[in-house]
Amino acid sequence: MNKIKEYLRLSVDELVNKVTWPTWEDLQESTVIVMIASLLIALVIYVIDIVSSGGLGFFYKIFQG
Repeated sequence: MNKIKEYLRLSVDELVNKVTWPTWEDLQESTVIVMIASLLIALVIYVIDIVSSGGLGFFYKIFQG
């Protein structure tokens, strides 16, 4: 039981005194970067989906007869 109490005490001490938390501005900047990256990745996946769908549709029309 003492090991658990010591672990919890050290964990709280580290979170309160040793961790450097980001500022509000840093969080906002990171959020914008993540949103832009997510939109770009979604756009790339959309383009790949459209191209592969068109290619497969063309392929099926050729070999369907």
